[in-house]
Formats: sequence, C-alpha cells, structure tokens
Amino acid sequence: MASLKHLRAALLTLLLGASALLAHATPSATEGQLIDTLIQRVAKMSSMVFLRNGSEYNAADAAKHMQAKYDHFKKELVTAEDFIARCASHSEMTGQAYRVKLHDGAVRDASEFLNGELRALRQGTKKSSS
Repeated sequence: MASLKHLRAALLTLLLGASALLAHATPSATEGQLIDTLIQRVAKMSSMVFLRNGSEYNAADAAKHMQAKYDHFKKELVTAEDFIARCASHSEMTGQAYRVKLHDGAVRDASEFLNGELRALRQGTKKSSS
C-alpha cells in the first residue's frame, strides 16, 4: 500500500512539473514563423468569409482576431497546431466552433481548413529545405 502512495505522489509531482513547464511554453522560432505565415495567409484570403459566433467577418478582420488571441495565449502554445486549436478554431466565450465559407459557398470548420493550410505550409517548408 505504501508503494501505491509513493507512486501516486510521484505521478502528481510529474504532472505538476509538466503543467508548470507548459505554462511558460512559447512556440519555437520555426513554429512562430509558421503561425505568423498562417495568419498572413488568412489575411490575404479576400474571397473567404469567417463565421464567428453567428457573425460574418472578412479575412483581414479574422486575421486580426487570430493575432490578438495568439498574442494573448502565446505563452501556452508550443506548436502551430496548438495555435489553431486554441486561437483559431473556437470561441473562448461561447465555445462555438469557427467556420469558414469558401468562395464556392461551401462551409467548413475553421480547424479543418486551417490544419489543411498548415499541412501545405509544412510541406512547402520541407520541399524548400531539401
């Protein structure tokens, strides 16, 4: 029974330590550049409409909103995927998912769309560094 108590204490210490590290995490230079590029890419998508909390926003306004959330949550993020999940996929206030309306009228989850854009950026980075 004593070893179970020690195991629980060790796990709790490990979890608290990991939480403390993540609380002060920030994206690496490479991940930060990917996030900045993703935000800039969004800003240039003039034919796209972003749907947030029941309202429509143009690409420039959506990018400004993402940038503001990124600036606020930066210390809690490590990867560009973290940025999408925390800053660009749902409302912190309502919990509603963000959506995008494409030029052809199709509506997709912003998370799905932005993760696709991120994959394309990562593939481009890999190709250019080869």
